[in-house]
Amino acid sequence: MESTFRVNEMDTTLSDLQIQKLNQMLVFISQYNEFYKDRLKHVLLPIRSKEDLQQLPFTCKYELVQDQTNFSPLGRNHTFSKAEYVRYHQTSGTTGKPLKVLDTKESWTWWEDCWLEVFKSSDVTKNDIAFSAFSFGPFIGFWAAFEAAKRLGALVITGGSQSSKERLQSMINNEATVLLCTPSYALHLAEVAEENSIDLRETNIKTIITAGEPGGSVPSIRQQIERLWNAKLYDHVGMTEIGAYGYSCTEQNGLHVNEAEFIVEVINPDTLEPVGKRERGELVLTNLGRYGYPLLRYRTGDMVICSEEPCPCGNKNTLLVNGIIGRLDDMVIIRGINIFPSSIESIIREFEAVKEFRIIYYTEQNMNQVKVQIEAEADLVTQVATKLRDRIGLRIDVEMVAENSLPRFDLKAKRVVDERAVN
Repeated sequence: MESTFRVNEMDTTLSDLQIQKLNQMLVFISQYNEFYKDRLKHVLLPIRSKEDLQQLPFTCKYELVQDQTNFSPLGRNHTFSKAEYVRYHQTSGTTGKPLKVLDTKESWTWWEDCWLEVFKSSDVTKNDIAFSAFSFGPFIGFWAAFEAAKRLGALVITGGSQSSKERLQSMINNEATVLLCTPSYALHLAEVAEENSIDLRETNIKTIITAGEPGGSVPSIRQQIERLWNAKLYDHVGMTEIGAYGYSCTEQNGLHVNEAEFIVEVINPDTLEPVGKRERGELVLTNLGRYGYPLLRYRTGDMVICSEEPCPCGNKNTLLVNGIIGRLDDMVIIRGINIFPSSIESIIREFEAVKEFRIIYYTEQNMNQVKVQIEAEADLVTQVATKLRDRIGLRIDVEMVAENSLPRFDLKAKRVVDERAVN
């Protein structure tokens, strides 16, 4: 059914294309999607411009989760009958109860189309051999990347349940040229390589595409990974519930939003009003090709800044400067200063001798406090603490812990421990 609702993309501006796609989707879901039917009841169609988006309600994750609780197990945002769906995924649950998301054959093809844009921006071709280093569980991870690489014509190799050492050996034996993984796991693989006397510079890996964490767009993390692997790193961003919406380019100065498939807004999370260019705000997205699981004006919770200037790479799509700055629900106020974990990580990653780290929030004398644990030599503790104080403007205690005492991650890293609730 979905395929009959495609827009002719020839001879139309990007803005016109977005509005056309949006209106066709609105007409459809206002009739067949139980979650949005009531929400769209008083919306005057057609939407004629992006300004008219204000008529549409915001959608928040907690509403989707609550809907699945009230209408178990899948909720009402799955437009079609269960028999029409072919893919099941769920969110990682790092910010609460996991959200179940299904895709029809047509919606999954849309996912692949979005990932083909990621590969295009990363100069990946059918001549490449891609190694996907993740566990292929229900988390979306690199599932769509795997399928898109097949469509591209590239040979795809999966890491599956292999150990990190086995994955490294498979990359070498099969002469893989592209590595797909999280930034944390790229660093961990380098650590494992060093422990096993494997020289990553002698592998055929020339391109690394990261996802799942903001690290791929953080200069200190990106540069460390590129040096260790002697490869070019490209970042990608997406969400199980919204789709694969952004990718970096050769300039490596942020993330471009795939505006042929997503409408992007940036709002003040307190007033819900649009912010200006170069002003920090919350990213809001509307997906345009996923009729089986549509989202209108979805509040992602990600904090971003849109560039005023066009990207030198020539891509005219909206550029999110430096990628995802942080998440609203990750921000903590410590002694009057707003802190994002990604800000701390970007500083710590400037010290390549730090093997792993952990951020701990706690309460002392009824005040929020923060400390950082690092796996490193003792002489680095003072240096890290000094740089954190100078950059963030806050004294943060730094503790040295034993080597290999902190956890490693192959999917989304969980380096923040919040002990405030038990103090």
